[in-house]
Amino acid sequence: MKRRQALGTIAASAALLLSGLTHTAGAAGLADQGPPFRTTSDSSAEKLMLLGHDPVAYFTQNQAVPGNPAIQSEHMGVTWRFASPENQATFLRSPDKYMPQFGGFCSNGINYAVPWGAGGGPNTWRIYRGKLYVFGGQPSRDQFEMETELNVQRAHHYWNTEIAGANALFVRYKRLIFRVPHYKSDGALQAEWESKRAAGTLPVMPGAQQVVPAAP
Repeated sequence: MKRRQALGTIAASAALLLSGLTHTAGAAGLADQGPPFRTTSDSSAEKLMLLGHDPVAYFTQNQAVPGNPAIQSEHMGVTWRFASPENQATFLRSPDKYMPQFGGFCSNGINYAVPWGAGGGPNTWRIYRGKLYVFGGQPSRDQFEMETELNVQRAHHYWNTEIAGANALFVRYKRLIFRVPHYKSDGALQAEWESKRAAGTLPVMPGAQQVVPAAP
């Protein structure tokens, strides 16, 4: 009984707190690149984006390329690392072109309004319509691509209405309690993906070419 009462109190507090934050985020109309940002840290940077991978290389080399700690720049309060001075200069000329969507949070998490995992390593990124999306792991990307077009739309909706400019930790706690209407557990999503793979009906079959959403 006490546990249920405690959970109810937490849920009510989260709803009250986040109602104000959500309104602020939506009103701000911030860019889909962030903030907030999903960063990691190492000996050379406290707020490192993309797990240290070069944001330009996804577009120019079609792969996740680790950056050099000796070649990095600060932009919007976070650190971006590059494989070469040329890529660094390219980024600084047009950062919005190369920054990931959703502040570098896992795009599949944003699809459920849960800003959490980081991504950007091998098999955890995609470019859709010229924009970089990262994922917390390959299973997250696989699940996202079962309905890429719908999930891109949902993710941008939740980012713009609940997450952009807000406290990511608070939003995460809120949506771990108050799930979005289309919520599915990781187990359910993985079972659905395995079923579609066995039937050969995945939009992106393992080893096949990426399917890019059509232009709207």
